[in-house]
Amino acid sequence: MTHSHVNRTNDAKPTAPDDQTGRNVIAIDGPAGSGKTTLAVLLAKRLGAVYLDTGLLYRAATWLALQSGLTVHDGRAIAARIDAGAISIRPASVADGRQSDVFVDGIDVSNSLRTTEIDANVSAYSALPEVRDAMLPLQRTFARTGRVIMVGRDIASVIFPDAAVKIYLDASVQERAHRRWRDLVPTNPSLTVADVEADLIRRDEIDSGRDVAPLEIASGATVVDTDGKSIEQVLNELTEIAEQS
Repeated sequence: MTHSHVNRTNDAKPTAPDDQTGRNVIAIDGPAGSGKTTLAVLLAKRLGAVYLDTGLLYRAATWLALQSGLTVHDGRAIAARIDAGAISIRPASVADGRQSDVFVDGIDVSNSLRTTEIDANVSAYSALPEVRDAMLPLQRTFARTGRVIMVGRDIASVIFPDAAVKIYLDASVQERAHRRWRDLVPTNPSLTVADVEADLIRRDEIDSGRDVAPLEIASGATVVDTDGKSIEQVLNELTEIAEQS
């Protein structure tokens, strides 16, 4: 895989795409646990679009780093692996609930990316400017295939500032903690809601406070608060926003 050269300094600013790839993109940003993944999958089915959770790419980078013994001080080394094609993402080949197949060095890691260990480390690794720069070509190439719904932290603000539709999905930390706890407790029975809430607060601070591509509401984005709303109610809101744009 060949990528363009990027300046990997802490002051590097990711550049906007040099074509009009964003015209294909419905960008959904928001904090962890706000319901982005669930709603984006449903919205993609309703609109006949392709779905990509960009967070999976950063989780894959975190998996790669942890398996390789690379720390958050090894951003250049992790980025070099990504530039060399270590991470790839393809349409799901297994009907086990996944939306994509994610590979690291040819290994299917799709079912290894939602562990508490990855949860605890992904914000720190994804905050590395070198890693974020290396992910840009992967995300932008994906968007050239047709109408795509992309979920992440900086899709509308950095990756696709020219996105056709920009949505910021939000929810209180208490609501997000309960949702995430329900997802995780079947495989981690000792986990408490308080544990999950504390982790989300920590991740919010990292995601919002990082120097490169922080979590923020992009210019022109529509904010949708999901507190106290059913999935169907929010899905209808998102559909209306997408169809009016």
